[in-house]
Amino acid sequence: MKENVLDVLMYLFETYIDADEEPEPNQNMLRGELARAGFGSTEIDRALDWLDGLTDKHDSLIFGPHDARGTRIYNEVEAERLDTSCRGFISYLEQIGILSPTQREILVERLLALETPDIDVEQIKWVVLMVLFSQPGQEHAYARMEDLVFEENTGMVH
Repeated sequence: MKENVLDVLMYLFETYIDADEEPEPNQNMLRGELARAGFGSTEIDRALDWLDGLTDKHDSLIFGPHDARGTRIYNEVEAERLDTSCRGFISYLEQIGILSPTQREILVERLLALETPDIDVEQIKWVVLMVLFSQPGQEHAYARMEDLVFEENTGMVH
């Protein structure tokens, strides 16, 4: 079975999201658990590196009040990896207040870090949940995003 980094991340997220305030597992414990779950060492290493990158260097992303009304222009690499539907969904999440400009930038950076050839809206939903979960004070935005992820009608509202 060919697993990718997002599969490993989703497994970790679903496993630990509802954990009852257990101490945060260390990387050795996570590696062992993921190996027992059938994930390969390469994917495990890449997923743990991806998680480390979730909080790295994001404190330097500071936007002023005028930036909140701006339009995000995607560079060539970003536009190639994130098709029109992906970019539209990210814009939609920002317009309805689930993502801030800073969170949008973290999301785009983390999506590109997945190194998967094809990124789709369903994958974006899960990565948004991970981004929001990793940031304190985002419970309301997380709950709204969770509703979008688990709603039965996955069609996008315009």
